[in-house]
Amino acid sequence: MNSKNSSRGRQAGGNSNPHNKPQFKKNFKKSKPNNTKPQQEEKSGIRLNKYIANAGVCSRREADTFIEHGSVTINSNLVTEMGYRVQPGDEVRFDGTLLSMEKKRYILLNKPKNYITTMEDDRGRKTVMELIANATSERIYPVGRLDRNTTGLLLFTNDGELAKKLTHPKHNVRKLYQATLDRKLTLADLEKLRGDVVIEGRKVFIDAVSYVEGGKKNEVGIEIHSGRNRIVRKIFEHFGYNVTKLDRVIFAGLTKKNLPRGRWRELTNLELNNLHMI
Repeated sequence: MNSKNSSRGRQAGGNSNPHNKPQFKKNFKKSKPNNTKPQQEEKSGIRLNKYIANAGVCSRREADTFIEHGSVTINSNLVTEMGYRVQPGDEVRFDGTLLSMEKKRYILLNKPKNYITTMEDDRGRKTVMELIANATSERIYPVGRLDRNTTGLLLFTNDGELAKKLTHPKHNVRKLYQATLDRKLTLADLEKLRGDVVIEGRKVFIDAVSYVEGGKKNEVGIEIHSGRNRIVRKIFEHFGYNVTKLDRVIFAGLTKKNLPRGRWRELTNLELNNLHMI
């Protein structure tokens, strides 16, 4: 599946209305006891929404919306039935693009500066995909984003459901940043950061903030669970400070330990189990 269609699939999930629950048709007819073969065939295969999520397009819930809206064909036939089960040999297409079942992959990158978090760039700028090009043959994509000048932890996966969970605010996924400011942060402003902070008309939930132990007064650790664009920089700009360096040191319990800048590694089984427990 090319990057354009994959991105379109995920964005479309945001613009559609996932809160409109699809209508399910229930069949209450009793199956004949002497004919069990149809029941066995019905239970085989994999549910269509799970198949789409496993292909890295989106979460299962978003997949239901896409199915209902006519984005999926199987063997060239439009399928809008939520409970359809994909059988071996079925050709599943999402917006015309052929999907394939892939092994789930989870790659952690320590992102350097001057790389943008996007699948591709028409202006020729360096992207994070170049750094993990040899990580796996499966098509993986970044979970959330870091801006061009921000360094630190960035997770990549083709697990659509996990990606959705880690980026949804309700799960309060922990993100810890170390910010270097253009001048010392005053104690008065530090206390303000520990209170209610409103940026662009919306409250920002700052879970913790303090000076970096052993560092200078312009080095600040800040923990948030907001996913808003450039939110850490905007927080400090709100109080009159410019962020000269920003590094994400913890993401969803994952750390940069033994991971040099610009390098990647696969998640351990323990790390993966912890993520699924969020």
